[in-house]
Amino acid sequence: MGRHGWNSGARRWRLTALLGVGVAALALVLTLVSTLPGDTGSEAGTTRDGDKVHGTPAVPARTGPDVGWGFTHTQFSADVGSRTAVDRVAKRLSGRSVPQIQHIMGWGAGNPEPVKGRYDFAEMDRRIDFVRRTGGTPVVTLCCAPDWMKGGKPGSDRTDWSQESLETAPEPAHFEDYAALAATVAKRYPDVRHFIVWNEFKGFWHEDEGRWDHEGYTDLYNLVYKALKKVDEEIEVGGPYLVMDSQDPRQEENASTTLKGDWGTMDQRVLDAFDYWNEHKAGADFVVVDGSSYTKDDELLPDEFAATGKFTDVSRWVRERTGDLPLWWAEYYVEPADADDHRDGWSEPHRVAVHAAGLMAMARGGTSSAFYWNPQREKGPACAGCLWSPTDRAGGGEALPMAGLLSRFGEEFPPGTKYRKVPVAGAHASDVRVLADDGVVLVVNTLDRRISAEVDGKRLALDAYEVKWIGG
Repeated sequence: MGRHGWNSGARRWRLTALLGVGVAALALVLTLVSTLPGDTGSEAGTTRDGDKVHGTPAVPARTGPDVGWGFTHTQFSADVGSRTAVDRVAKRLSGRSVPQIQHIMGWGAGNPEPVKGRYDFAEMDRRIDFVRRTGGTPVVTLCCAPDWMKGGKPGSDRTDWSQESLETAPEPAHFEDYAALAATVAKRYPDVRHFIVWNEFKGFWHEDEGRWDHEGYTDLYNLVYKALKKVDEEIEVGGPYLVMDSQDPRQEENASTTLKGDWGTMDQRVLDAFDYWNEHKAGADFVVVDGSSYTKDDELLPDEFAATGKFTDVSRWVRERTGDLPLWWAEYYVEPADADDHRDGWSEPHRVAVHAAGLMAMARGGTSSAFYWNPQREKGPACAGCLWSPTDRAGGGEALPMAGLLSRFGEEFPPGTKYRKVPVAGAHASDVRVLADDGVVLVVNTLDRRISAEVDGKRLALDAYEVKWIGG
């Protein structure tokens, strides 16, 4: 969501690297150079052949608009670190074709086009190589935009990595340039068959009108959609990647009168933006949303498990409006973050149990693909909610509890799964969450204490917050 970490892994230009040159003198020279007429900025580290196919494209693991349950690479991931630790992560991921998202700028990737027509895909190449190595299904999120497309200065030495800059949308005059960049990315990685257009409407807010600039976003989306289809008609494209914000049900301003529940009330401005995009889009192969089970004020209503019912209700609302296009949640959150966007307050069993309930809720609503925003850390012994321990040392890269949940859920409940109702009985029937198909039953204890319940005719003992698989 808007508060999640966005930092780039780009190589930063540093004055101290220019040995023998006085800092003050260098600053003066740079100031003079930057004001010269026609200055386009440094092209160091860039090439003109951005659309040249990189490496050895893999045979796409999946075709069609559905990819299943996966995760997003953030600033730190397993593409760098100790070789032993990186190999450990790669081996585990190779066990099944895990869908993996990578953004083209930020979240581990550098500025892809620092100067118009000059490209630098070094970090992006490395991430795509890692996805290929693990046999994953690569998904690219087309965000964010080079500085020169949004009012900044061109140049490989001038990228502004502040959050305010990164979350600025391209100017309308550069929408076609951004669409051209998207096409360049598609040509460079022909095995990427799924593209998401932009991220959370970043930069598309009408401050004076107090609403989303859904017209501007849709204009950008349509140009990108057409540019990608021109590269290859079989490329799958989706949007609008809106944050499905909800608020306290007692709040009346901007409150939806139709989409609400015990978890809160949807912000009508979000629904209006979605409806506009849905009506005016050039086309879509799948639909993308994003959101949390908690309200904009970080309230879990009526509690952390029941709040996940929002995922079911929102999923059904979206599918009703899009003619049952495949639905993706590009991000989903069940645990509120602190001021630094860390989610360290829950024990790992608690976190896994609530996430399992969230995945169940999305599946019940008709969601077929969803991506866990992996809060990976560069180093350190602790990594709350991460999929694997940090890869900075040889002992790192060990699978953590969330990895086990996501891997098993994706394996047991792929796109197209037909779910069946399972009877639950006993004194604790209301404290158990269940999802099942013909081959397996997933059971979650929502209490922080040991209970017993009868599930699908079988008596089960469940430890505090236990997530149990039956069959399979």
